[in-house]
Amino acid sequence: MPIKYVGCYEIDYTAERLRGCGTWGAYVAIYTQSPNPMHRYNVSQKQRVHADHLFATEAEAEQQAADAAKALVEHRQQRYSTGL
Repeated sequence: MPIKYVGCYEIDYTAERLRGCGTWGAYVAIYTQSPNPMHRYNVSQKQRVHADHLFATEAEAEQQAADAAKALVEHRQQRYSTGL
């Protein structure tokens, strides 16, 4: 599972083969730091992104998961930096 760090967020994104159809799905989970170095807060539980799209390759699904994760984090940063 690839991990990317953006600011204080840890992004886990992955591609998983979907049962029964041979295609791939894109999944993302987002975490942030906690005061305890052995723990992290779950900001967004693992969820399938672009659920209406089936990906032919693992690489394609993983790239879409990474793009979706980046957009989710940017939206969250904007939301909490402006106080909205």
